[in-house]
Amino acid sequence: MKRMSIFVFGVLSYVTFFLTFCYAMGFVGGVVVPKDINSGTPAPLGEAILINSLMLSVFVIQHTVMARPAFKKWFTQWVPRPMERSIFVLTASGILAFTFWQWRPLPDVVWQVSAPAMAYALMGMSWMGWGMVLMSSFLINHFDLFGLRQVWLQLVNRAYTTSAFRLTSLYKFVRHPLMLGFLIAFWSTPVMTEGHLLFAVLTTGYILMGIQFEERDIIREHGDAYRRYREEVPMLLPYKGDGSIRMPMPRSGATAKQG
Repeated sequence: MKRMSIFVFGVLSYVTFFLTFCYAMGFVGGVVVPKDINSGTPAPLGEAILINSLMLSVFVIQHTVMARPAFKKWFTQWVPRPMERSIFVLTASGILAFTFWQWRPLPDVVWQVSAPAMAYALMGMSWMGWGMVLMSSFLINHFDLFGLRQVWLQLVNRAYTTSAFRLTSLYKFVRHPLMLGFLIAFWSTPVMTEGHLLFAVLTTGYILMGIQFEERDIIREHGDAYRRYREEVPMLLPYKGDGSIRMPMPRSGATAKQG
């Protein structure tokens, strides 16, 4: 019963994440969902900046602290280890859902693309960014990243082993295609309002900061193997110094780990 309870908890946490992720696409893109980044009663500029920044900061703190190995080691003294990732995912999803609900819109337009072809192209790029996020998660190990693999293995009484990934597809061009996908999704819009710009700037800052923490942890675990990978593959933009697209050198059997 304990194993089944942990598994059910993991499944419910994953479903909560998936629904939150789908809502996030509509929230940023301004489609389908009842409340998006620009809808609702506009708030005074100072109030909106303060409250929106605080809510995103709570997500940043939770995400940064709970993702650290030291926290995981301490936390799993009190909760079953297979549940740790699911609790992380559920907590992050809850914070994001609250942020979407309480977001203070700032609908004044900063810039706008009026040409229909360009507007549709930007909308398409945003959806491409979301697709890159999902694709990148599966290239690492989607179900491990969101806790399902951990609770499934404990249900069938199999030991958990860390998942490494081969340097294939997007990970040959940039080290963090998942984060690049988020950046593309957040910034590609035909109508950039003050509220959307605030969201994009704050989340971009978090992504850049979070990458530094993540890579520090990966280097601590994998040492020179990841240092070599970092030297050969750029962080976010697949360009060389001369502006041309970087073409990856084939490396037989090369592996790396995404934290």
